[in-house]
Amino acid sequence: MEKIKYAVIGLGWFGEKHCEVIDGLPNAELYALSTRTPERLQEVAQRFGVEHTYTDYRELLANEEVDAVSITTMWDQHAQPSLDSLAAGKHVFLEKPMASTVEDCAAIVDAAKKASGKFMVGHICRFNPRYAAAKAAIDEGRIGEIVSMYARRNLPRWIVTDILNKIGPIIGDGVHDTDLMLWYSGAKVVSAYAQTLNVTGKKYPDIGATMYRFDNGAIGILENVWYLPEKTAFQIDERMEIVGTKGAISIHDTHPNFSITDDDGWHSLDTTYWPEIHGIRSGALREELFYFVDCVQRNVEPSVISPEDSMAAVEACLAAEKSAETGTIVMLNQ
Repeated sequence: MEKIKYAVIGLGWFGEKHCEVIDGLPNAELYALSTRTPERLQEVAQRFGVEHTYTDYRELLANEEVDAVSITTMWDQHAQPSLDSLAAGKHVFLEKPMASTVEDCAAIVDAAKKASGKFMVGHICRFNPRYAAAKAAIDEGRIGEIVSMYARRNLPRWIVTDILNKIGPIIGDGVHDTDLMLWYSGAKVVSAYAQTLNVTGKKYPDIGATMYRFDNGAIGILENVWYLPEKTAFQIDERMEIVGTKGAISIHDTHPNFSITDDDGWHSLDTTYWPEIHGIRSGALREELFYFVDCVQRNVEPSVISPEDSMAAVEACLAAEKSAETGTIVMLNQ
């Protein structure tokens, strides 16, 4: 089976992570790159030996050799490249959050339904083995009906110094756990109440706390603190608890399952999402991109997550952000 000729649109930090993964996939060829900054484009192209480079992604889409694209631009710049890529007949992997408005999400969902190419949004936690195992246990009925869910996803300040002028913690990180809660419960969010705190004076707040009510009666709580101390030894404090009528599931990931102590102190490094193993970028990011490319090769629709699932997570997080702005409970799906 021929390799999928793959392109990446958007070459920030995470776009480069996509390049690293795709470059190591047995079923894909990193074929083309696009970003608006010529110097960055040249830098990444030289690193991976990519000949086809574009400062205008529309010129990339005109290249008929390109089979599939990852869109890793900032979240408020997702809509048009996604719509254009789908219209061009490309298979599209879009990083989360799907878009910055519900209207843009709806337009992407509609375009994906009509498009000839496959479409998938990168909710990486669904490919984390611990979260996937939790889903399997829930589907087997091992904890009964879900009544409560709590998620904690907190980051040190140094990671988000620049990010807070582009996106806030509820939609930036809370979208992960909102999606997981929707996935696990099979329910819809009917109300969102949230509060935020802006400590550093950036465009978006550093801290978000959210409470959801689901249409099955369950309660979900999100904790998103992007203000852990600068010298925190780990990059993420990530936990989740799902309580059901017959049992419960507890997930404690990343911190501190692997640690190194050296002259600079204690460090707990990522072993889950995109660790490098034997020179290859691996982990959950590799699993989801391999899955997407495999779906393209086998001509099957990605079933781990649907476009509607991703839109529902964005809608709930944006409702939470609106609640924090207005100080009111925001109703959904009424």
